[in-house]
Amino acid sequence: MRDTLEMAGLEGLDQDIDRATEALLALQRPDGHWVFELEADATIPAEYILLRQHLAEPDAPELEAKIGRYLRRIQGADGGWPLFHAGAMDLSASVKAYFALKMIGDDPAAAHMARARGAILALGGAGRANVFTRILLALYGELPWGKVPTIPVEMVLLPRWFPVHLSRMSYWARTVLVPLLVLQALRVRARNPRGVCIPELFTDAPPQGPKPRSHKHPGWALFFNVLDRGLKLVEPLWPRRTRRRAIDWCRDFVTERLNGEDGLGAIYPAMANAVMMYDALGYPEDHPDRAIARRSVEKLLVIREDEAYCQPCVSPVWDTALTAHAMMEVGGVAAAEAAAKGLAWLKPLQELEVKGDWAVQRPDVRPGGWAFQYRNAHYPDLDDTAVVVMAMDRARRQCDAGRGYDEAIDRGVEWTVGLQSKGGGWGAFDADNEHHYLNNIPFADHGALLDPPTADVSARCISMLAQLGEPADSPRLARARDYLLRGQEADGSWFGRWGVNYIYGTWSALSALGAIGMTTADAPVKAAVDWLLAIQNPDGGWGEDCDSYSLDYRGYQPARSTASQTAWALLGLMAVGAGEEPAVARGIAWLQANQRDDGLWRQDAYTGGGFPRVFYLRYHGYPLFFPLWALARYRNLKRGNAPRMALGM
Repeated sequence: MRDTLEMAGLEGLDQDIDRATEALLALQRPDGHWVFELEADATIPAEYILLRQHLAEPDAPELEAKIGRYLRRIQGADGGWPLFHAGAMDLSASVKAYFALKMIGDDPAAAHMARARGAILALGGAGRANVFTRILLALYGELPWGKVPTIPVEMVLLPRWFPVHLSRMSYWARTVLVPLLVLQALRVRARNPRGVCIPELFTDAPPQGPKPRSHKHPGWALFFNVLDRGLKLVEPLWPRRTRRRAIDWCRDFVTERLNGEDGLGAIYPAMANAVMMYDALGYPEDHPDRAIARRSVEKLLVIREDEAYCQPCVSPVWDTALTAHAMMEVGGVAAAEAAAKGLAWLKPLQELEVKGDWAVQRPDVRPGGWAFQYRNAHYPDLDDTAVVVMAMDRARRQCDAGRGYDEAIDRGVEWTVGLQSKGGGWGAFDADNEHHYLNNIPFADHGALLDPPTADVSARCISMLAQLGEPADSPRLARARDYLLRGQEADGSWFGRWGVNYIYGTWSALSALGAIGMTTADAPVKAAVDWLLAIQNPDGGWGEDCDSYSLDYRGYQPARSTASQTAWALLGLMAVGAGEEPAVARGIAWLQANQRDDGLWRQDAYTGGGFPRVFYLRYHGYPLFFPLWALARYRNLKRGNAPRMALGM
């Protein structure tokens, strides 16, 4: 790295861009795609260890040792495990990590275990963990099932008009919940051949510190809590025939959506629950459905020489599409060829046949989206689809792609437009998934049961339509613009649902507003630009912590500069003609100064969003392709003597 920060000009920029480009080209897979690690917190690796013991699988001491080293390394200084790098301890993640370490043989008297246990007990013990953790503890007999919110498996047989119905929940809630309903109905018990228990993590003492704020509405929460108590009383009275029919329905739902070796919903919790469901239903290990479900989990492992962990999912479509954008921004023969190869890999992954769960709300819309993962036919998403379509359109413009992507683009646009919600915005996977009262049911203590429209996804869809030439005053684009502007915060920023946080949301929104022709002469844009300028760090970069998702958020709090967030801020400013701001040159200088000798950037911070306040993601690719994109965009604007690029992002 350079030892000093200097104002960035074009001198040296070419070499920095070339080094980053060469490094990214070296990471492209032979078939054309890019995929980078997707890391969460201690929860998933811990659950993986406990899944193996739930099923009484053969010992894997070498793998367990590597996961153990990983878990010990990411333990926080306070004794617990955080949800993101350098964050505060999270009770539920800490309970699972402690349980997993004890399961693989760590002595409870060891210093790191004693510190963890003390921290857990100080917060009220394992009994105060979140719902998913308490379900795991119930599976292991550490808690009675009565301590877990009751959702009768028979709910899957209710008509669609019923207020609590699967179709009203998000895709991730459906895929996780359905196999879980079977486990709960059957009161499944983990085999636990080692007989490891954690009674030492329970206490009757009240937790220390103030009670955290809740997302729940007191009235609705009271109603659903009373309902939960009633369900616990009547659950033993459900007719056996009805219960059997409901369990069969759940089995069929999961089997239809198994998704091959990419797994149910292509997310770890759903995949693991599917394996346990098949096991509970008596499927032998070699049954094709159970076997393929189990293999899907193994594909999430990242195994290094000394450590290993389990990813929550994989992100090849997202990584490939965004890296292709960065490569096309760089330009030149090698980068253009790499982008074309990546897009050729993406093209056949478009889902053109399966009408997924989204069709419940939009039955007349033809499929046409891309998923986030390698395969997830029932659950493509709007964000990936918009980014892929924009990349393919850009390839038509500057990479001599001809008309080869025309049909794919048209179908992607058709599907995206078909899933626009009534209020003008877009959610990630469904239309009009806005039944907010459901976040008050006891099961939804994470506050993420729904998939409502968000500013960042909506902005991406606006960007796509605008890049393709949709008039800014067309009815659907005007409704989307109005939705986006209604969501602007008082300080000028936008909330970022899928990226951390207001920097991500503001970059997304400014890209969209710039694409429809708005500039700093427009008040909303000026307010957003002023906010980004105001929060720039003294070192020239930008940063924001995951704590910005706190329910008592009162405005931006300074955080260390990161490569991805600096790139987002720069791309947002340049999207609306603010590229001549001195802050942009300082941001470019920060990226240049923090580029490593290998041409890439290091970032331990978690800047991806899974579920606000519950689950965050470290995209290992973000500090690789976003900074390159920003540097190349800056060079292109300077050399082209243009205020901004006529692109959606």
